[in-house]
Amino acid sequence: MSTTTAAAPNSHKRALRGGMAALVGTSIEWYDFYVYATAAAIIFPHVFFPEAEPALATLASFGTYAVAFFMRPIGGIIFGHIGDKLGRKPALTITLVLMGIATTLVGLLPGYATIGIWGPILLIICRMAQGLAVGGEWGGASLMAVESAPPKWKSFYGGFTQVGNPLGAMMATGAFWALSALGEDALLSWGWRIPFLFSIVLIAVGFWVRWRVEETPVFEEKVEGHEQSTPLLFALKNNWLPILLGFGIIAMSSGGYVIATTFVQNYADSPEIGLDPSIILGAMTIASLVEFIVTLPIAALGDKIGPKMVMYLGIIPSFIVIIPLVLSIQAKNVGMIWLFVILIRVTLSGAWAPLSTLMAQMFRPQSRYTSMSLSYGIGAAVWGGLSPAIASTLLIMTDGNFWSVVAFFGVLALAAFIGVRFAPQHSDTAPVTGSFTPRLDTTAVDTHGKE
Repeated sequence: MSTTTAAAPNSHKRALRGGMAALVGTSIEWYDFYVYATAAAIIFPHVFFPEAEPALATLASFGTYAVAFFMRPIGGIIFGHIGDKLGRKPALTITLVLMGIATTLVGLLPGYATIGIWGPILLIICRMAQGLAVGGEWGGASLMAVESAPPKWKSFYGGFTQVGNPLGAMMATGAFWALSALGEDALLSWGWRIPFLFSIVLIAVGFWVRWRVEETPVFEEKVEGHEQSTPLLFALKNNWLPILLGFGIIAMSSGGYVIATTFVQNYADSPEIGLDPSIILGAMTIASLVEFIVTLPIAALGDKIGPKMVMYLGIIPSFIVIIPLVLSIQAKNVGMIWLFVILIRVTLSGAWAPLSTLMAQMFRPQSRYTSMSLSYGIGAAVWGGLSPAIASTLLIMTDGNFWSVVAFFGVLALAAFIGVRFAPQHSDTAPVTGSFTPRLDTTAVDTHGKE
């Protein structure tokens, strides 16, 4: 039970509480996730796979990174069930604690030099727990923000969830950027553990914030107390098409994002390019700051022109910008690298900022948490989880030709564009039957608040 005074349903006060709870929680969870991603790119090949060839060590490291993506759909089913049956709040509290424990344990793991193969095995187990947590986190946090928002402000408050990604990324890359000043030996021996161990402090803050927030009005009015079937069965029977479309939409905001951040970072640090890690870490940190600043205004634009239009304005320019970004890395032009690393994060924000609202409104309140988490989780598993491995394989097959990766980036953009084009949008104000018989008609959400 919340310890705060209840605000009126869909009031700005309640929406702000829901938005801030989503922001704090997702920031912490994405911090944990990006700390691992950054370490997978520049630390883990040396600590956990030191006996492998550099290219294979990187591939193995990204393999442990991908494991979490394939746990996301399972996490979506588990925590989606809790969120659809018991409420968004308890599900989100559990995911936050699980992520914090897993991340802290990674910081305590001995490397390959100490315990041999058990180091990578324990790393994979911790990564699986992280994947379960994130699989149930994003959908619930999105619903906490969007379902609490007034009709004319859903994109704006939904953007609070999305701000958590750049904020978490900024904290993660910023931590490694600062630690890189210790020197490579210190960073590889003990410095890399500090960002993981710091997670326990952030989790305590996030738990306090989330425990005080109210349940969403949509759950209280249209889900809680109603007779309902198993959320997963309902989702697969009635929501399979929007789940499939959501899978396509995720291609750019997950797979494209990973290519433009984690994989580009690894490419710049590769023997073929040989840039100092501090250069790309600095660029990524500043880019995360810029993305953090622009995400909420871009999300708010969705309340004016519609979230679909904002998505289009993010997907297409992102594919264009990836080209000069690659050229600047190959030329080792530090100034241009910083410029295009920042610019692509801005364009990718167009494909990310309105995502919470767009996908939340793709499903009726029945089984919404499960449907949304399943769609996002499968999309993240395939596009986000496999993209680094696919990109690494393409580089190996083409003798280091990064243009094969750019072509793959174009495939991701096309999949996202098609998903957005055909995505249905429903209104929370449409009636829901007490027996949870599905309403499969599409009720468009007017951008001026009229149904």
